[in-house]
Amino acid sequence: MNDYLLTLILGIVEGVTEFLPVSSTAHLRIAQSLLGMDLHDGFWKMFAIVIQIGPILCLPIFFRNRIAVWFDSFPGGTRGDRTYLTHPITLTAVAFVFTAGPALLLKKVISKHLEDLSLIAITMIAGGIVMWVVDAMFGSRGTGSTEAEAAREVEEMGLGRAVWIGLCQAVSGIFPGTSRSMATIAGGQVCGLSRPAALEFSFLLSIPTMIAATGHDLRDSLKPGDGGVAVHMDSHAWVLLFLGTVISFVVAYGVVGWFMAWVRQRGFIPFAIYRLIAGAAVLAWLLSK
Repeated sequence: MNDYLLTLILGIVEGVTEFLPVSSTAHLRIAQSLLGMDLHDGFWKMFAIVIQIGPILCLPIFFRNRIAVWFDSFPGGTRGDRTYLTHPITLTAVAFVFTAGPALLLKKVISKHLEDLSLIAITMIAGGIVMWVVDAMFGSRGTGSTEAEAAREVEEMGLGRAVWIGLCQAVSGIFPGTSRSMATIAGGQVCGLSRPAALEFSFLLSIPTMIAATGHDLRDSLKPGDGGVAVHMDSHAWVLLFLGTVISFVVAYGVVGWFMAWVRQRGFIPFAIYRLIAGAAVLAWLLSK
């Protein structure tokens, strides 16, 4: 298949799935396999990592006003009742630490299973069940909340919730196919956040998490002798990387706004159903090969 068509398809897949609770890693691996691509090819492995830069960039732009308010109000918060330890900036950092710690400790275990499609399919199904149960039990909380109400909930969070959500997100790094957003959204709902607030904190926590994870993965993928491969980059390869990143950025930016509006009214169960169907379809496909 033409390299430019592959770039278009993978860029769209990354942009659509990065922030939806369906696992972008799973969808990229499945798409690459369905398209007959070599999952061990050095350039395309690097491509799948680099195009995550697009969604990373879209979040600080989309949430620029919220982030600016956070920094302007540090450490007291917008109402003056926060401290250095309870301000949303600190809580995001705490959640990130409790995400990154387990991931670094289990790095070797994680890397062994990143391309295991059968494990990805199973975790997609398991994640769908968890999301369905959690949303059915806690989803009515905050239904229809406005953006301002969700922002207030995030600002009222404490250290305990931040630690819990960080640990939940760590699970998504250990089991490919789980989805960072699924783990943080479900974790947020369980600890008392409304759907919109859980989603918003998931997006904001994604900024440091994706920067760290993408940088770490890219470094490892290009480090010969440690599971990485030397990739020859010519002008054609650079153009593909640029196009894939731009496509993923544009698509992800549109998805973020749509997803936030959807969740305020409808919840996450449709995505849980999709995970169940997609995971079962991948298992059936693997068994038929």
